[in-house]
Parts: sequence; C-alpha cells; structure tokens
Amino acid sequence: MGKERRLLTLVICLVLGAGLTAAVLGASRATAPHTGSAAGGPAPSDYVDIRDVPRVPAPARAPAAWADSSPGSVVVECGRNEQGHYNEDNLVVSPGLRSGAHHTHAYVGNLSTDAMSTDASLDAAATSCAGGDRSTYYWPVLRRLDRPGTRPHERAAGHGNAGAILPEASVLVEFRGSPVSKVVAMPRFLRGMTGDAVAHTADSDADVRARWGCSSFPDRSTTRYPRCPEGDRVTRTLIFPSCWNGLDTAGAGHRSHLRFPAANGVCPANTFPVPELRVSLAYEVPAGVPVAIDSFPEQRHSPKTDHAMFVNAMTERRMAAVVGCLNEGRACRN
Repeated sequence: MGKERRLLTLVICLVLGAGLTAAVLGASRATAPHTGSAAGGPAPSDYVDIRDVPRVPAPARAPAAWADSSPGSVVVECGRNEQGHYNEDNLVVSPGLRSGAHHTHAYVGNLSTDAMSTDASLDAAATSCAGGDRSTYYWPVLRRLDRPGTRPHERAAGHGNAGAILPEASVLVEFRGSPVSKVVAMPRFLRGMTGDAVAHTADSDADVRARWGCSSFPDRSTTRYPRCPEGDRVTRTLIFPSCWNGLDTAGAGHRSHLRFPAANGVCPANTFPVPELRVSLAYEVPAGVPVAIDSFPEQRHSPKTDHAMFVNAMTERRMAAVVGCLNEGRACRN
C-alpha cells in the first residue's frame, strides 16, 4: 500500500512538473525577441502595386484672401547618413533609456544623438548638415528581407527586426510655410514626432501619417509597401505637425504641444503656425524584393507604423532666417 502511494505521488509530481515547465517555456517564448524576419510579418496584404494606387488630386490653390500665406521653402542639406549613425534609442520618446526603441533608427543632422543626449550635448556636437544646423532628424530603418543582416547595427535590435538595412539613396530635409498665414519661429530644442509606431494594434488610424510611394509616381501615395517598377526608387514622405501651442517644447504623448493643421491649412485654436518639416527618403530596391521597416514585435512590421522624430537645435538666428524665407515666399537652401 505504501509503495502504491509513493508511486502515485511520483506520478503527480511528474505531471505537475511537466505542466510547470511547459508554462515557463511558453511564457519565455511569448516574451523573447523574435529572431527572424518571418516571425511576425509583414503580411502579403501589406504590399501593393503602385499602379493600383489611386492618384492624389493636386492641392487647391489658396484663395486670394489668404494673402498672408508663407509660400516659401527651405532645404537643409544634411546628407544621407554617410556616417552610419544608427542606434536603438529614441531621445524624443524614451530619453535616458538605452535601446528604448526596440528597433533601429537612422539619423541625419546631429552626430551625437542617442538616448543620453541633452540640450547642452546637442548644442555642442558636430553635425552632418551644411551650414551648421545641429538639429537631429531620425526614423526607423528600412530592411530588405531577402538578405540577412551581418553588421553589428543590423543585428542589435532583435525583436524580429532582421535583414540587411537599406541605405537611403537620398534624404531631403525641407521646411515649408502655411497656405493661410505667416509662420513664427520654432523654439530651440522643440521635440516633434509624426506617425504612429503602434498603428497595427491601435484602436484607430487617427495618428497614421505613413506615405509610401515610387519615384516615377509622385501623384500616388499609400499606407502600404509599394511594389515599384524596375528602376524606380521606393519613397517615404514624413510630414511633421506644424501648429505649436506657444508654451512647451515637449508635451503629453509627445503630441499635445505640436498638432497638425486642418485640411485647409488652418491651425487649431490656441496654436500658432511654425515651419512645417518634411523629410523625404528614397531607396534603391530591386523589383520584387520584399522590404519592411523596423517595428515593435507586436506591430508585425506594418507599413502603417512608419514614423519619425526630430529635435530642433537650430540657433535662433538660423531659425529666424528660415522663417523669413518662408514668409517672404523665397526658395532657399540652408
């Protein structure tokens, strides 16, 4: 009888032990980083032939009554990250937290930017921008999924962010004015972001700003990865909010202090129009090669999650020159 009890106890312990082991392994699999691009997408529905994307109507001309518009433009020449400035940090969203982005960002502008940067360190650093603009401009990298990443910054992110990083073939940093009013200067060290890094799991697309396209179809854009004709470049256009509350350089959710204007260009109440930042990226992608941007693992590399950040570190004098150029309707290179 005693032997039977001992045997029964042993069987129960083995069953409980196996269940506990399975639970621990299951939990570790659920929280461990993905190691391959196949884990977590992107899905076939995330891609679209650019020829199947409808044309975007040309914007209407501003009424003559809006004579106080600021129709100028300023291009800031910052290169295309020839220095290989990459990291997994996000100074705007998670300052002070190393690898807080959980995916890799590419940078132009300030060459020192990482999670530990401060206003003082940005102000003292070197920059890739001609003319001395020490602002930092950054976005998640784009990868080709048919080749493994081999360099350290290609393998550092984990979380399913795998593949060779595609270098930017061109980067255009540009400021534009408002179609309905003059603009005022951005304050120094203003933080800004555009897009929604968690769009795949968000309740709505309210913060989605992804604009993908192909270089020979400038009148078409999509929130999906475009399949471009042979010889075309894949493009990303990242447009930042341009209505400032006049008070803060950062805000709740990294958005409340900077908001987007309405479709007619008018800023929300109690905000002021500042120069609109646009970062336009282009990539050489062989026809048929699948691509994906880095993302959080649960976002499955959705193209809707495209986003970007910046910190304005221009001097007040340089920002005043940008504002003057926009308000006077000139095309300038800074």
